[in-house]
Amino acid sequence: MTGMRQRGFTLIEILVAVAIAAVMFAIGYAGIDQALRDREGLEAAQNRLSTLQRAMRVLSQDFAQVVARPARDLLGNGDLQPALQSGRTGDYLIIFSRGGWSNPAGAQRAAQQRVRYVLVNGELVREYWLSLDPALNAEPRRRLLLEGVRSVQFRFLDPNGRSWRNDWPATNTVGVVTPANADLALRTRPIAIEVTIDLDDWGRVSRIFEVPS
Repeated sequence: MTGMRQRGFTLIEILVAVAIAAVMFAIGYAGIDQALRDREGLEAAQNRLSTLQRAMRVLSQDFAQVVARPARDLLGNGDLQPALQSGRTGDYLIIFSRGGWSNPAGAQRAAQQRVRYVLVNGELVREYWLSLDPALNAEPRRRLLLEGVRSVQFRFLDPNGRSWRNDWPATNTVGVVTPANADLALRTRPIAIEVTIDLDDWGRVSRIFEVPS
């Protein structure tokens, strides 16, 4: 009785198996590559959201500490700047006096500082001085808050709570400015500030912050 002949794979069968394996590998690689891309995109979006939330938190903390304290003019001409000023110059977006400056080391300094926000080459930057009345030509400290910013707009709610303005101080909140009420005009603050940030990737983001009375 003759034994059964063992039949091996033909060349065609081997080539077909190799082709099928190559196709399956390509499909699997494409799926893994897409999953990695999705993960990188998700991480980038999460990082962007965290950066935006941090910037909004800084704005919130600043506006919650705005004080009615005029400051010496940075140009050194002896004039006083309003406690809060915006929309009057292209050099900055907004400038104001801030209280509640943290001093964990107990340094000999005031608890107030002068803060301003600027937009330079698509970057929203917070600048501040180590004193409320900085010396002439004193350079501010800088902190980058957001990148990829097209524009930043501020609106201010009058103390009467009835109208919004695009600039501050608002002379109509104290009537005609005279020597008698000039100090009041310098100290008047809005009761709320609306911030609208136009981002390259996410478009317009708006938020309203309350200002302490």
